[in-house]
Amino acid sequence: MTADRTLLIVGASVAGAKAAEGARRAGYDGRIVLVGAENERPYERPPLSKDVLRGERDAETTRVHDEGYYEEHDIELLTGRAVQTLDLGAAQARLDGGETVGFTTAVLATGAEPRRLPLPGAELDGVHYLRTRADSLRLGDAIRGGGRVAVIGAGWIGSEVAASARQLGAEVVLIDPEPLPLRRVMGDQVGEMFRALHAENGVALRLGTGVTELQGTGRVANVVLSDGRVEPADVVVVGVGVVPRVDLAASAGLKVDNGVLVDEHLETSAPGVYAAGDVASAWHAHYRTHLRVEHWANALNQGLAAGANAAGERTAYTRLPYFFSDQYDLGMEYVGYSQPGDDLVVRGSLADRELIAFWHRDGVVSAAMNVNVWDVVEDLKAIVEGGARQDPARLADPEVPLADLA
Repeated sequence: MTADRTLLIVGASVAGAKAAEGARRAGYDGRIVLVGAENERPYERPPLSKDVLRGERDAETTRVHDEGYYEEHDIELLTGRAVQTLDLGAAQARLDGGETVGFTTAVLATGAEPRRLPLPGAELDGVHYLRTRADSLRLGDAIRGGGRVAVIGAGWIGSEVAASARQLGAEVVLIDPEPLPLRRVMGDQVGEMFRALHAENGVALRLGTGVTELQGTGRVANVVLSDGRVEPADVVVVGVGVVPRVDLAASAGLKVDNGVLVDEHLETSAPGVYAAGDVASAWHAHYRTHLRVEHWANALNQGLAAGANAAGERTAYTRLPYFFSDQYDLGMEYVGYSQPGDDLVVRGSLADRELIAFWHRDGVVSAAMNVNVWDVVEDLKAIVEGGARQDPARLADPEVPLADLA
């Protein structure tokens, strides 16, 4: 190992752990220091709202790497530690406790944190946010403890938690100011499919209304809606989005705008400093804009790429955004990036929840999703990446092979 080079990775998330892996894969022989605020090895988050929450999977199985990986690859994993300041001029980071770490290159993988509910009663006992393994285990115990569960926010986290709570046998109410779940991402037609899915599985839906207050004496007991209704609740889960952790980057003088701005190589405005995962707003050549993607696959793959580039490679990150979700008996995968105003074409049946959906603008497909239809995601990626103008009728026709569209 070459001691005169140090790669500092801030954030022992999936992106941070994969950045360390990516650097070693690329042949980096310098010192690697991976700093994480949590008191445990890096782990993956998608199971936290699903099978870990339901107790169907041991939380230990979510680890990014085996226990001996970091020592075997000469990666100094500092858990329970925080980087307080980053001095780019001196190429030095100051940790809590006063320790300093000098670096030659760095990767910021500080992730995001749940958006807090700025309402009276939000600090009562029984109000939960879901971001960490500890959050998931604590919430699972609370749901299994009995009582009514109110989920505030019908995005991905809220929808998955509502489904898991119902699968655990809890009475669940799902609340969102939008008239349909996931409407901001999926639009009205797909949002209606998810509304029907939750309704059929016994979730009480309070859509098109917000929350003004949480009530209780010491512990939450009620959720007061903006239309005046009061929903009893023994457990409240808040899933109203996340905020990228950019404070460290901003105080170091890096450019930030809804995340840390990086180019197609994941390099920030400071040469030799990279960012990856939920915190990175990365230039995407296919969409000709900066994208900040809050999904596991993005953190994993951007982390590998940022680590390799910090080690000396110069590879553009061109992967399409990808994510998946499981709710009840519905499984789906989504690839690409759609925007408001894109048109929707459905191949299959929204009512039967077995379909492929295409979002397009003037026939150019921006994103695609398969729902309970499997082994097609590579074809969908090829269709989106190809950028060819498609006939919407052919997109909708199940007789037209996907490979022909690609």
